[in-house]
Amino acid sequence: MRESIGSTWILQLVIVFMLIFVAFLALSINYTKAYKIKNELLSIIEKYEGLNSGENGSISIINNYLRYNSYGTMGTCDSETFGAASLDSNSLVPTSDKNKYYYCVKKVNTSNTTFPDRASYEIETFFKFNLPLLGEIFTFRVTGETIDINWPDDDVTYTVD
Repeated sequence: MRESIGSTWILQLVIVFMLIFVAFLALSINYTKAYKIKNELLSIIEKYEGLNSGENGSISIINNYLRYNSYGTMGTCDSETFGAASLDSNSLVPTSDKNKYYYCVKKVNTSNTTFPDRASYEIETFFKFNLPLLGEIFTFRVTGETIDINWPDDDVTYTVD
């Protein structure tokens, strides 16, 4: 009797450690995907030197990239940012705490006397931590910032200082 109780306790301990390992693995895989997407979005903004809303603009390319990579995670943004409520639209809208967005962008004014229009962009993507039996547990944010762009080529009106 004592041996059967001892083996049951060890089996439960093994199952708990396996669940912790699977949760850590799921968290690291989702974080890696969100980090990769964030870096690619920053690269697109830097390549096109700002946010353009045209058919071949940076917002259109970002949305196509997210659709191609099956990115569907949404989260809430800060009130001073602009977000993409839809990946089918080539525009950014002012964010509110009630809505969810695919990604958020904030233009930061970093101008000086030499470059009066200099700016950098902060971008925020999201990833979910979910387990197969428990479902979605948390939504995390992954943020990054572009290098300073001396003369941003923006045609989107959304500046926040």
